[in-house]
Amino acid sequence: MATASEIAAVGVIGAGQMGSGIAQLAAAAGCAVLLLDADSAALSRAVASISASLRRLAAKGQLSQAACEGSIKRIRCVSTVQDLRDADLVIEAIVENEDVKKKLFVELDKITKPSAILASNTSSISITRLASATKRPSQVIGMHFFNPPPIMKLIEIIRGADTSDEVFAAVKSFSERLEKTVICSQDYPGFIVNRILMPMINEAFWALYTGVATKEDIDTGMKLGTNHPMGPLQLADFIGLDVCLSVLRVLHNGLGDNKYSPCPLLVQYVDAGRLGKKRGVGVYSYGQKSSSLKPKSSL
Repeated sequence: MATASEIAAVGVIGAGQMGSGIAQLAAAAGCAVLLLDADSAALSRAVASISASLRRLAAKGQLSQAACEGSIKRIRCVSTVQDLRDADLVIEAIVENEDVKKKLFVELDKITKPSAILASNTSSISITRLASATKRPSQVIGMHFFNPPPIMKLIEIIRGADTSDEVFAAVKSFSERLEKTVICSQDYPGFIVNRILMPMINEAFWALYTGVATKEDIDTGMKLGTNHPMGPLQLADFIGLDVCLSVLRVLHNGLGDNKYSPCPLLVQYVDAGRLGKKRGVGVYSYGQKSSSLKPKSSL
């Protein structure tokens, strides 16, 4: 099993915003990166985004030109799981769905070398259950990055029931090599951050749904009243309303407390395809024509 200093090749699965950000971090830390996605267009967008991000850092003097170009060259796009067979660490950043992730971990377990560490960027799903799909549960761990990964300073590490001390130490050291602050959570639904954050977001939806205030006043109240950088409804749009709903359902099912039951308005928005900034419309509109969907209360 590779130590942090021996993690030289990193596989990243999923070329969306999270996956591309994780790939950028690993490449900037000197790793050879294999960025996997079945969608070639998503890979092209990811490489363009990573290149632009690194070159902005170079233009600001935060990265040398040589380091910038070297990081870009260390990223190789691949299209099959088999291409990850020599990775020391594989981090999946795919859809937040336990069955889909388990299926992927079964494949990774068969294909990657025996010493490889398998990590999930899940924001709420049990690492123990994901690990149970493999024959190496001691080498499975959670690495919850925050969006956007190159900017946000935190990585939340989650140990499954069988995650070994050696794997935890290697992943913690590797995370620090990415210049991140590390917090460690036990394997409970929602871990640390989302267990606290998602009920707040959900309560903001309830306030909007029941007509307590407008979305603007709810968000302004939390920004100026609690010194948050953005309000909970705007933050939900940036996270993705579908992701928020998924995490709340994990919390509700896993902890059995109705305080985690998703607000009907959040469910309604997701059903209508109003998923937030990534779709151009959520609680707020982002340059696309807003849906006619309205809260049931009159605001």
